[in-house]
Amino acid sequence: MQLQETGFEGLLILQPNIYKDERGSFLESWNHETFKKLNLDISFVQDNQSVSRKNVLRGLHFQKEPHAQGKLVRVTQGSALDVVVDLRKQSDTFGKHFKLKLSSEQGNMLWIPAGFAHGFVALEDHTVFQYKCDGLYQPKSEDCVIWNDPSLSIDWGVENPIISPKDLQGKLLKNLKL
Repeated sequence: MQLQETGFEGLLILQPNIYKDERGSFLESWNHETFKKLNLDISFVQDNQSVSRKNVLRGLHFQKEPHAQGKLVRVTQGSALDVVVDLRKQSDTFGKHFKLKLSSEQGNMLWIPAGFAHGFVALEDHTVFQYKCDGLYQPKSEDCVIWNDPSLSIDWGVENPIISPKDLQGKLLKNLKL
């Protein structure tokens, strides 16, 4: 497993070793001991999966303290543009975003520590997106930054994304109570 820093404290790109032969491929996406060696001593309590058609945009979701979640995210079928926004007021990168293309072909993953809003747009039909969370879902703690907040200037790479009515109710970053 290779680890790459992103310039955002704690936000990490992880690239598992992929073993390929004539039968197909194999990768280990999670191993507690491997992650501990990378100084990521994480205990996951919930796994989530979504399936999206092309141009579906989900996010930018987060949970407020005391129920903030860290997430290990990856795409197991298709590809997605993954986007996070740093909501940690004490951070040097507060209010900035980071983007990464995740794909089943690459097998790459992103570790998103608590304190980030997270979203993605599916780049292919039947994109399967998986999240391992270190905290349980708490509906009363959930919130959403509007996907097209002008202060974030996120280029999602799609002209007319498909967005749920709930996500269309997201807030501007400046109006969040963090």
